[in-house]
Amino acid sequence: MGFSDGPITQIAWVTDDIEKAERFFVTQYGVRKWTRITGVEFGPRTCTYRDRPADFTAHIALSYLDDMQLELIEPVRGESIYADFLARCGPGLHHVCFEPADFDAAVDAAARDGLPVLQSGDMGGDMRFAYIDGASEGVPYIELAHIGDGMRAFFAEVKRSAS
Repeated sequence: MGFSDGPITQIAWVTDDIEKAERFFVTQYGVRKWTRITGVEFGPRTCTYRDRPADFTAHIALSYLDDMQLELIEPVRGESIYADFLARCGPGLHHVCFEPADFDAAVDAAARDGLPVLQSGDMGGDMRFAYIDGASEGVPYIELAHIGDGMRAFFAEVKRSAS
């Protein structure tokens, strides 16, 4: 099993203007509706950034095209791979997200392959995530995610409202 065992369930972009990005995706790609969550806090008790406790804030917008989840991320405050990417590259494609059958085994497999976790977190048990470097394959980051029942129910509501 490789680190990518499991489906790709999300494509995400980083932006410096989440409202502008939402309008672009509505106009150009036919996205019907976004669910925006402002001021999402990623703190030192639940997240890491480059092996240190994380402390950053981002605005997040979610939608769906068919079964593919789309995510927009606007870094607001603090150091994160989102802010790093925006400073280095400007707005653009940031990551694809895999949901491996065994999250912990996938993270271990990535490390064995020389792809350490650059940012990780646990959203109260409803979602665990780990970002690894995907630049060698043309995608800046690859997210591995374990989605719990609470977050899956939230995503189902986002999908329902986007259709």
